[in-house]
Amino acid sequence: MKDGFLNVAAFTPRLKVADCAYNTQQILCAMDEAREADIQLLVLPELAVTGYTCGDLFLTRTLQDAARSGLSEIVQKSACCPGMIILVGLPLVVSGKLYNVAAAVYEGRVLAFIPKRNLPNYNEFYERRQFTPGRPDVTDILFDGRPVAFGGNILLACVENPDLCIGAEICEDLWVPLPPSVNHALAGATLIANLSASNELIGKADYRRALVTGQSARLVAAYVYCSSGRDESTQDIVFSGHRLIAENGAMLAESERFTDGFLKAQVDLQKLTAERVRMTTFTTNDEGYRIIPFSMEPRQLRLTRRYDRTPFVPDASGERERRCGEILQMQSMGLRKRLAHIGCSHAVIGISGGLDSTLALLVTARAFDSLGLSRKGIICVTMPAFGTTDRTYNNAVTLTRQMGCTLKEINVLKAVRQHFADIGQDENVHDVTYENAQARERTQILMDLANMYNGIVIGTGDLSELALGWATYNGDHMSMYGVNASVPKTLVRYLVRFEADTCSDGELAKALLDVLDTPVSPELLPPEEGQISQKTEDLVGPYELHDFFLYHTLRFGVHPKKLFRIARAAFAGVYDAQTIYHWQRTFTWRFFAQQYKRSCLPDSPKVGTVAVSPRGDLRMPSDASGAVWMAELDTIEKNLTKEG
Repeated sequence: MKDGFLNVAAFTPRLKVADCAYNTQQILCAMDEAREADIQLLVLPELAVTGYTCGDLFLTRTLQDAARSGLSEIVQKSACCPGMIILVGLPLVVSGKLYNVAAAVYEGRVLAFIPKRNLPNYNEFYERRQFTPGRPDVTDILFDGRPVAFGGNILLACVENPDLCIGAEICEDLWVPLPPSVNHALAGATLIANLSASNELIGKADYRRALVTGQSARLVAAYVYCSSGRDESTQDIVFSGHRLIAENGAMLAESERFTDGFLKAQVDLQKLTAERVRMTTFTTNDEGYRIIPFSMEPRQLRLTRRYDRTPFVPDASGERERRCGEILQMQSMGLRKRLAHIGCSHAVIGISGGLDSTLALLVTARAFDSLGLSRKGIICVTMPAFGTTDRTYNNAVTLTRQMGCTLKEINVLKAVRQHFADIGQDENVHDVTYENAQARERTQILMDLANMYNGIVIGTGDLSELALGWATYNGDHMSMYGVNASVPKTLVRYLVRFEADTCSDGELAKALLDVLDTPVSPELLPPEEGQISQKTEDLVGPYELHDFFLYHTLRFGVHPKKLFRIARAAFAGVYDAQTIYHWQRTFTWRFFAQQYKRSCLPDSPKVGTVAVSPRGDLRMPSDASGAVWMAELDTIEKNLTKEG
């Protein structure tokens, strides 16, 4: 469970109704397979030892005793499956009453019996005919001569890893207005197991899926759901063996219906805990709960989770239009409100022919359209200097013209050279002063033009640049409203691509596509043979890596070692370990060193779950030390040296 990863599985066995010996053998074989697959939590269906459809046979002592014997075999077998918790369903007589229970079995003993609380007795269900509803209070009963906790308010807590705490509910428990899993989660459960026997009806699978994913999101938990399969009696209903594994609203794995066997996934418990820590409305209360401790040796599992290389970019291609439209609308509505509040009909944008200023122009045009303002009020200013190339200049001109905005060209070379002379800067020394003087001169022009037109300067810098501090302080770092400040570079590309693919203007589309194909550059150094000589990603690293680091660091607080591990998995075959480490170190250093720039950012609309606004999402001291993070990176470097 190192780094919070846990291998879980839902298993629907083949069965024969009321044949406990046969069913037990199927479960024992599944335990062997689960052990070989390094499964640490195995969830089986409701009443798996007997079958769910035994009807009044549940009331017979013969079936009850056979079920107990089957469980005893499972317990004995579990001693040969170290580090694996098995949750299996069976009927159990307690104090003269019959209960539908989940038995939690671990390393040769039963940790707990958790009874089903909500027994359906409507439509095709008649469980109250045989079973007694379970109660939340916990008592001790004897099983095979050993005391075992029995009751609803039971959680299984790992001694070595506080992120692992398991609660269980059974089928109908999830379908009621207040499922037991709600209180389980509030008492500390990070993983909920549901042992189910949910029959199939038209449309029911969709509702079931929504219940599981919704509950995992509401509880900020992992949810493992396992239902009875097609071998149940079909006298009146059919079962499909639907198996689902969700994590905080995301479906990690789902089985085909009308199949049996395993459904496996790897959950991230650290991620869940981090999310709960940040949610101040997620209150805790374990009053009335019995916490059953168990020991599970921490070990590093083979990473099987899939990590998206571009976590900021929507991965559902079918939803592309809706998602892009939603993002662009949020950006433009933020600007719309600001323009309406000020009462101005002009906006000034430094248009460079690059990605960020292109997106800012697209957003500003939408805001103007929604206010009924003429796009002629959008003043696009191109300001050629030492590094400007014909390609970016021509794209800037084309974009402005095709979108119906006003173009102003102001060459800043004369002003910058005068400034160099004033401060004694040698034009042939291409240092930070050489670069930043151009950026600040451009910003001064934009600000003064905004005053001249009674408008505002639209900031174009994106989230990735702000995270890295890749902006000139009081240069392109400053504006009167920044529309891209919570949009990372990978998402900027995605949005511009969307506009290129969907716009009806062929010339505009052609320009947008060329912008996408142009290397990212501030164009502050002279070109070489007419080509861009200063490529940002050669200097600070690939933005797809930095956006990956940014997302997992700010969204889930992932520590450097784990971040390096999941980055290697995500970018396997794209970047080698040394390259990933190098740029992760760059990201970490720059993120801490450049916070002072983020502490005084202009207003900007938040569009995603990660942002760096000093007024909302990132209350970070400008002089905070990154020593702890860098020290952990040092240990990675030592291991890489050994690998090499």
